[in-house]
Amino acid sequence: MSFARLFGRSEERQPRAPAQAPAGTRVYAIGDVHGQLDQLRSLEAKIAADAAGSGAERRVIVYLGDYVDRGEDSAGTVAHLLAGPPEGFEAVHLIGNHEALLLEFLDDPESGGNWLVNGGDSTLASYGVDIEEDPPVAVPRLVHLSRRFAAALPRSHRRFLETLALRHGEGGYLFVHAGVRPGVELEAQDPQDLIWIRYPFLQSNADFGKVVVHGHTPEPEPVERENRIGIDTGAVYGGRLTALVLDGAERRYLQA
Repeated sequence: MSFARLFGRSEERQPRAPAQAPAGTRVYAIGDVHGQLDQLRSLEAKIAADAAGSGAERRVIVYLGDYVDRGEDSAGTVAHLLAGPPEGFEAVHLIGNHEALLLEFLDDPESGGNWLVNGGDSTLASYGVDIEEDPPVAVPRLVHLSRRFAAALPRSHRRFLETLALRHGEGGYLFVHAGVRPGVELEAQDPQDLIWIRYPFLQSNADFGKVVVHGHTPEPEPVERENRIGIDTGAVYGGRLTALVLDGAERRYLQA
C-alpha cells in the first residue's frame, strides 16, 4: 500500500489519454438549434464541404437536441431533420429538454404553462396554432391548446419526437443533451439528468469514463474541459450555431 493511500490522501491522478473518435470515422456534433433553420442549413453545408476533403470511411452527424422552441421555425427544423442529413452521412438525433416539454404537453396539457413561457409559444405558432384563440366554454385553455397542437402536428413529426435517443457513443466520447450525474456509472444515468442537469455536471472535475459532449447551457464560445465539451453557443440568442468536429484525436469547430 502506498504512503498516500495509507494516510488517506488520494494518489496523484495520472493524466488520461486523449479521447478519440473511432478509426475511419469523422463525427460532427451540432448544438442547440431552437428553430434557427437557416443557421442549421448553413452549418450543414459547411459540414458537407469539410467532409469532402476527408478520407473518412464513415461520417456521422450527432444532433444534440433542442430543435424546437424560442426560434422562428421549429416546424421547419423538424421537417428538415426528417428529410435526412446531407448525402453520405449518418444521422443521430438526441432528445433535449424542450422536446421533452413538448411531448409532456401533448400527454398532460396542464403541464404546458412551463413549456409556453420557455418558448413553446413560438413552436405552436410555427405549426399554425394561435395561442390567443379562446377555447370553447368549459374547456380549459391548456387542454384546448394541446388538442389543437396534436391535430396540427404531422404524425411523422410526432413519431420523430417520440423516438429521439437519450444518448449516443462514438469511441471515447459520449453525446447527450445536458450532461451526466457525477458519481453515477454512465450505464445507470437517470434520463432526467441526461436532458436537464446543469451545475453538478458543469462544475465537476470527475473523470466520467468518456468525454461528454453536450449542449443545453449556452455560452458565447464552445467550452472545452478535460471531461466535457459544451457546444451550445446560443444560436437563438444572437450567437452562432456550432458543430464540433472529431477525427481521431483531433478536435475543432465549425460555426454558422
